[in-house]
Amino acid sequence: MEMAKSSLKNALMVILLVITIACSTKLCKAIESPQYKIVHSESDFEIRHYRESVWMAAPVNEISFEKATRNGFHRLFQFIQGANLNFSRIYMTKPVLTSIVPGAGPLHSSAYFVKFYLPDKFQADPPLPLPELNLQPDPWTSHCIAVRKFSGFARDSNIVKEAEKLALSLSRSPWANSTASTSEYAYSIAQYNSPFRIFGRVNEVWVDVTGSRVNGCESNPIAAY
Repeated sequence: MEMAKSSLKNALMVILLVITIACSTKLCKAIESPQYKIVHSESDFEIRHYRESVWMAAPVNEISFEKATRNGFHRLFQFIQGANLNFSRIYMTKPVLTSIVPGAGPLHSSAYFVKFYLPDKFQADPPLPLPELNLQPDPWTSHCIAVRKFSGFARDSNIVKEAEKLALSLSRSPWANSTASTSEYAYSIAQYNSPFRIFGRVNEVWVDVTGSRVNGCESNPIAAY
């Protein structure tokens, strides 16, 4: 009995030591996200105004959204683990964004860009990725995005349906016919959770929009993040 108690105590000490070391190396730091203001909100979608920011993007030619996201994120993960010309280790941010380029595949796409938001520390001077990773900086100007949340896992089988639901909601709102004609992407899927998380998952569909006639995108912010 005493030996079992001692073993349990030692195990708890190791766990506490790991947590202490992790926090001392800033691994407990809150995960950063791009900043935005909510300028319009309804029961099934909202309009956000995002600030200027810089992301790192991995282009992927693939029919499957899931395969494209895995491929792109694998390369981005190598980049943040130090596979860059600065040898910088970069903290994880959220969301991981997969932007769908309009195409002719079964999911209406054959090309994707998987994107990682760079932490504030690297916004002004992003580390240069190793050439073999085929990554590229993606600077954003401030712009408006329509957002619809959905739960569970983002799959090939459900992302088109979620994007169609957002399009339907927009068609019944002041933002009808306001999808940004200059956008390179049909829509994007934002994923906020680790693939190992089963419950309470948060995903979003993003579509670039222009300002509404009724309410300019940057006016009357409801909340800031």
